[in-house]
Amino acid sequence: MTSPASTDSVPPQLSAGPRPAPGPAADEGLARRLRALACTAPLHDLDARKANLAGEYSVYGMAEVALSAIDLVTLNMDFDTGADHEQIVARLIPRISAQAPHRPVAEHERVARWILENLINVGSVDRGFRAVYGTFAPDGSYVRRDYDFKLIEEVPGPGGTVYLRTTDEAVNVLVGALDTDVTSAQIAAEVKLEVLINRGRLADAQLAAEQARYRTVQYSESLRRALEATRRNVRAVDWLNAVPDMIAEALDHVADRYRHENAILTNIRKARDETEEPENKRRAAELVDIVKDCIRRHTQLQSRLLEAGPLFRAEQDRQAFATPMTTSGTDLYGHLLAPLLPLPLEQAGRVTGAFFARGTGLRTPVSVRVGDLVDILLTPPVEREHLGAEMPEPDLVATPDDSRFSENQLADAMRLLDLPADAPRRLSGLLAEARRVGGEELAYLVALLAVHAASPAVGTAYRQGEEKLLFAVDDGTQLDDPGFGGADLIVGTALLDAVGMAADRTEAA
Repeated sequence: MTSPASTDSVPPQLSAGPRPAPGPAADEGLARRLRALACTAPLHDLDARKANLAGEYSVYGMAEVALSAIDLVTLNMDFDTGADHEQIVARLIPRISAQAPHRPVAEHERVARWILENLINVGSVDRGFRAVYGTFAPDGSYVRRDYDFKLIEEVPGPGGTVYLRTTDEAVNVLVGALDTDVTSAQIAAEVKLEVLINRGRLADAQLAAEQARYRTVQYSESLRRALEATRRNVRAVDWLNAVPDMIAEALDHVADRYRHENAILTNIRKARDETEEPENKRRAAELVDIVKDCIRRHTQLQSRLLEAGPLFRAEQDRQAFATPMTTSGTDLYGHLLAPLLPLPLEQAGRVTGAFFARGTGLRTPVSVRVGDLVDILLTPPVEREHLGAEMPEPDLVATPDDSRFSENQLADAMRLLDLPADAPRRLSGLLAEARRVGGEELAYLVALLAVHAASPAVGTAYRQGEEKLLFAVDDGTQLDDPGFGGADLIVGTALLDAVGMAADRTEAA
């Protein structure tokens, strides 16, 4: 039996319940650092996965080249366009060849293209990266959250071209900060730049100038995304408060930067002319070029800011009075062929006659001039054979079978993927079983079918009367396989509504 004295001797911090977890405000710093760590993970992953390349690539520092690629894309993209893919590859090759000068140029080019493709994340569905981190909810519970981001993305350009643009996350990786306010970071960088120049520390001043230029690019990207969203849907952007405030702050920001940058440019030129050391002269000349580029980007940003208001009003008028789309495309199989096949020929002929009379377009008349019409009427008919002219014997050439997979391999793959509706499987398990059954080629075919099932054509399968459909879902699990990388998809079979499909066909008929 416990005495009262023993109860009183328990320290209050032990007798109380467990302390609640810190709330979102206290946990925001940890979440920011976790997101910053996630943005650098794809760069570290390049060095981890270079051993999987066919050949000896351990001599190359992949993360170093990746940072250079992000740097080149950031500095070569403009407000409306991006960086050219082939130009970035050509500029990366000298840096790669410096790491392994005895290797062939073709290998250096392959490394450059491999790094760019991985920064774009070509192998994924949405060409993005995903990281999972945890935060604490207001009630103290631990919540896992997904952080989706991209480093380099491909954007369409005029004439069917494709450009490369870096995202905010890539710029943050480059300058070593995440979720930083653009305006305050720009001011701090330029004040730091001015102080370093006045003290004669030109090497540190060059780094500060490059960081200030990256922040200018990031500011332009924020405005460009707002304008692009306005062109798509003017209601998706807050033009009542958020965007006008951003434009006003940006114009003030540009005016302040003009004054600072011109003063900094004067100090750099003075330091360049007064110094006697060749290295300092070279760094001062490079600083002059960087600050001139900052002034050029601010000039371009100012012109876009002044055009933002008229663009909003023009898009508002265009979208407000645009005629809404009332029709959708015709599915020849689901809307025409499937409902007509069960019908008698008499009923089906009326439907096809009406469809092709309106679907084939206008007919060009045989004669468009009176002279042509007279020639046609006065030309005597040509006597023809009763059975028509003799048909020439065609020369038939057997088409070579250049398909990679045989019919037997396709049948084996479909048997492996014929899963029960209530028993989905992991892609890693299917690949292992495919290797046991048919080797590496069958595993490759199973992987292709599983990736294709990540975006199943549900509507097409429904209209064609399919009773089940193969699907694949990414739940964030990493694929552990010797031959393939990416996500370990959950592959399963979904049953379609056969009764609903029969009712739709009857109604269409």
